[in-house]
Amino acid sequence: MSFPFRRSAASLSVLALLLSGITAPLSAKSDPAATPVAPGSSHAQVRPWLYENSDVPIDPAWRFGTLSNGLRYAVRRNGVPPGQVSVRLRIDAGSLMEHPDELGYAHFMEHLTFRGSRHVPDGESKRIWQRLGVTFGSDSNAQTTATGTTYALDLPQTTPASLGESMKILAGMMTDPNIVDSAVDAERAVVLAEKRESDGPQMRISDATRRHFFAGQPLADHSPIGTVATLNAVTAAKMEAFHQRWYRPENAVISIAGDIDPAVAEQLIKDNFGPWTVPGKGAPLPDFGEPDPKAPATRVTVEPGAPTGLTMAWLRPWKPHADTIVYNQDKLTDMLALQIISRRLEQAARSGGSFLQASVDQQDISRSADGTFVTIVPAGENWEKALGDVRAIIEDAKDTPPSQIEIDREYAQMDTALAIQVENADTEAGAKQASDLVSAVDIRETTVSPQAALEIFRSGKAGMTPQKILDSTRRLFSAGVFRAQLITGKVQPGVDARLAAAVAAPVKAATNARLADKVVTMADLPKLGAPGRVVSRTPIGLPGMESITFSNGVKLTLFANDAETEKVRINVRFGHGQQAFSPTRPVPGWAADYALVASGIGKLGQRELDDLTNGRRMGMDFSIDDDAFEMQAVTRPADYKDQLLLFATKLFAPGWDPAPIARVKTGAGVAYDAMERAPDSVLARDLNWLLHDKDVRFRTPSRNEIDALTPQAFRATWEPLLASGPIEIQIFGQVKADDAIAAVAATFGALPQRTDVPVPAANKVMRFPAHVEAPVVLRHKGDKEQAAAVMAWPTAGGFALTKEARQLEILTQIFNDRLFDKLRSTEGAAYSPSVQNNWPFSYESGGYILVTSQVRPDRVNYFYGVVKDTAADLAKNPVSDDELQRAVAPMRQLLMRAGTGNAFWMNQMEGATHDPRYVQAMQTMAQDMLTVTPADIRALAAKYLVPARSWSAVVLPEGVAAR
Repeated sequence: MSFPFRRSAASLSVLALLLSGITAPLSAKSDPAATPVAPGSSHAQVRPWLYENSDVPIDPAWRFGTLSNGLRYAVRRNGVPPGQVSVRLRIDAGSLMEHPDELGYAHFMEHLTFRGSRHVPDGESKRIWQRLGVTFGSDSNAQTTATGTTYALDLPQTTPASLGESMKILAGMMTDPNIVDSAVDAERAVVLAEKRESDGPQMRISDATRRHFFAGQPLADHSPIGTVATLNAVTAAKMEAFHQRWYRPENAVISIAGDIDPAVAEQLIKDNFGPWTVPGKGAPLPDFGEPDPKAPATRVTVEPGAPTGLTMAWLRPWKPHADTIVYNQDKLTDMLALQIISRRLEQAARSGGSFLQASVDQQDISRSADGTFVTIVPAGENWEKALGDVRAIIEDAKDTPPSQIEIDREYAQMDTALAIQVENADTEAGAKQASDLVSAVDIRETTVSPQAALEIFRSGKAGMTPQKILDSTRRLFSAGVFRAQLITGKVQPGVDARLAAAVAAPVKAATNARLADKVVTMADLPKLGAPGRVVSRTPIGLPGMESITFSNGVKLTLFANDAETEKVRINVRFGHGQQAFSPTRPVPGWAADYALVASGIGKLGQRELDDLTNGRRMGMDFSIDDDAFEMQAVTRPADYKDQLLLFATKLFAPGWDPAPIARVKTGAGVAYDAMERAPDSVLARDLNWLLHDKDVRFRTPSRNEIDALTPQAFRATWEPLLASGPIEIQIFGQVKADDAIAAVAATFGALPQRTDVPVPAANKVMRFPAHVEAPVVLRHKGDKEQAAAVMAWPTAGGFALTKEARQLEILTQIFNDRLFDKLRSTEGAAYSPSVQNNWPFSYESGGYILVTSQVRPDRVNYFYGVVKDTAADLAKNPVSDDELQRAVAPMRQLLMRAGTGNAFWMNQMEGATHDPRYVQAMQTMAQDMLTVTPADIRALAAKYLVPARSWSAVVLPEGVAAR
């Protein structure tokens, strides 16, 4: 079993580096679960194949089966979103199944299967699925990891015929892919491009980490992408041999969850995969080995420009186990113990300690090790101090049991996470359910219903005693083979010996790590005034939406509905957002998304607010939109009124704790040097600023600006912004309309009348850079074989040309598809070309069409040639009806699926209380976008893809010229 509240470790952790792979309609709800099965009550049932070695309750929504050829399957009905069927096909063949001379073959096979098969000519499967409304890359994709390859298809508006055609294609991909020399040679260029683009600081750190932590095991040198040498040596005969060994029905699992009769899905599996046979015996699974106690315990990896980071691990052999109730309750106890420590570490980091971030976690890694991991990002150069402080906090947890209040705090958080899954079970997407099942197969565990997971957790509460937590902690941080790795951005003499000494040094338990047992309630928030009065209440937008105005000027857009059970979305928009800032005078907007939230409310700091919201579905995300600042949260009917109070008091009496400023400055400084180490990070740093003609609102702050920021300056910028400007609230979800209006009246309606400062005209202008004949040259300090190229054309903004804005989405999709076919599938010149349409409705100008791609330096000129030729052809010649529909059909399905949830409509209605044009644009979106013709596409391309107005840039390695 897996659980939804697992905390991921810091970005430098071994987990983040290792676990990423190579990358007739019903109502919009899942079928309600059958009568809940109490833990342990299913012993008398016939155990399906997934549950053979388990006593956890069988999820009755799944229908399991095994074909005579050994293929296993599971199907279920799910109507989220309506009409969609999600298919996951997993083959038990990942990089760990490769021989030493086959590195990268599992991933290469994934690529080959998509090229063609006996049923589909080369490259045609993508087009067939596009005609059925499938978006390539999101609705159809695959992933290869160390232990398996999973093919994913989300088929919208499914009929038995379209699902039958799709299953026929998938069966052909598995049983008889087009493994011929011409296909292998073509795909080799694509895979090498993918490898080239993924190479960089993060990949080198990942490889070094894997080699150190798993020395002596196959995982150490079996990255899914492979090596240049093994990829260049691939032949059709070698791929055929790999396919014969591993692509066999007994190694395959299919899960289907969607808006279709499970009996129909089951029959399609039997019809299409039942005949699949492979002569001879398949290969036995290789031995993945065990952590080697004789390998070096410590390692220092130097990656120029990388932030300093530390990872410690206690690695135990991974063993298959029975996925029983008791086993899962013990796992939950371990998780609770780790979350207590992580919370203590986070509090120490917030207090301005020696580390910026630290966390602990437990993971089973690729069926190769059961590990406890500690990740640390030091706050400065003194990593030894950070390491010592973290070890002291862990030592304290090993030395003394936690208090009952600490246990109750984490228990409440975990219980709430599981309860939310129960509350939202009938709106859980079929795609997630299908993916969860094959993920369970991958880790050799089971999947249960949300209700069963909650009951298993709650039935184990009595065993989560202070002593049991202490025992778990001691085991997690002592048993196993110890490893430690230091990542540093520069060579330091003697650092290897210093690391070895630091982890071996005696450690004394911290005496100040434990959190105070103080109880905080909503009554501790600052007091607001008397509730406001409603002065108007009118319909707006879609049927059921309302616009409410209060006597103090606060406006509410309310959409009370049951589309998402037990879910309430709240968005508070205030002030003027980005337009409140000057395009020429820098302000510390970059620090606000963290520091503004973490600075507290009134006398309550972030620590107290954590306690206030613990065990509840409440939060506070902050962002800066074009025309408003935003605070957002997804909550639930039981909590949304207090969520509104939390937001209102944040505006009424914000706290100004200086500690978050120090932390955000340290974090920005730590990441700064890494921005120049790869072409994609240079673009992330500079492109938005350059595309807006060097408007400082879009600029990454300089190191001097970061260092110069003070708490006083931050407060001087943000205090008046929190206190002024209009307030627009959006509440979309399962609420009673009158209750929600009363809740807003008691919170935001109780705020004093707010003054407003008109936006200066200069702030409402968004610019695009002037045309350049030759690309602007940017430089990076990374791999000499990596570059990135950009070309953009200005469009417009605002509402006057709304229909054109919508139809540009179709033009850019067609543009993107052509570049994909030419640059990736045919030439292998670039793995991930991208075309985007950016049209700002909040500005009258500043929109653009943007083409970006990573590319080799010697292919930069070729890239620009393909882009220019494609743009010119789109402007000159109408697209075919088939090409147009292959762009329109996925977009139609995307809009239909998005429209079944509240988030989409909420986003479209932002700003509607002060500008009714947003309502009209929302109402006409589908009509404007989907009625586009070939002539419209040609006219749009001719109007906007004008060579004399284009702007371009290229990111090259230092000392290398474009060719």
